[in-house]
Amino acid sequence: MPASTSVLQAVPEVVFYVLASSSQHQRQDFACKLIEKIYRGGQFCYVLTDDAEQAAELDKALWTFRAGSFVPHQLYDNRPPAYPNTVLIGGNAIPENWQKIIVNLSSHFPPTIAPTERIVEILDNSEESKQAGRRRYKHYLEAGLEIVTHRNEGGVWIETRAGG
Repeated sequence: MPASTSVLQAVPEVVFYVLASSSQHQRQDFACKLIEKIYRGGQFCYVLTDDAEQAAELDKALWTFRAGSFVPHQLYDNRPPAYPNTVLIGGNAIPENWQKIIVNLSSHFPPTIAPTERIVEILDNSEESKQAGRRRYKHYLEAGLEIVTHRNEGGVWIETRAGG
């Protein structure tokens, strides 16, 4: 009797960071630090934004958020970047080679199938951000994804897990 072979489709892990502040500037600064950490860890990502204005603001912030920091990045214009391992910033048209790690700063639902391995959500403490985050959280749970939430409460990060 032939052995049955099944290929398990890997599903991405979702990581939520919920900041104590409602400041968009602090959310953007946190995003820059996290993107830098991803890059320094030998990986690159796609940063999903709602619109060209948000993408341009993040592009500028990545150049200026910390003296001496360098994260190769560019706005995605539907063409491959000039250099490999460049962080791309843009809208829903995520190129396949940049789907492994998606930092979602938008209100969109990023892809939840391979090749996506990790989706990072960064929420500030505003009611609008939290409501949008709850919708995406529910979407991810319904898709059967494991969710790790890091919530900053009074300067202390508290981790919880759900789904999977």
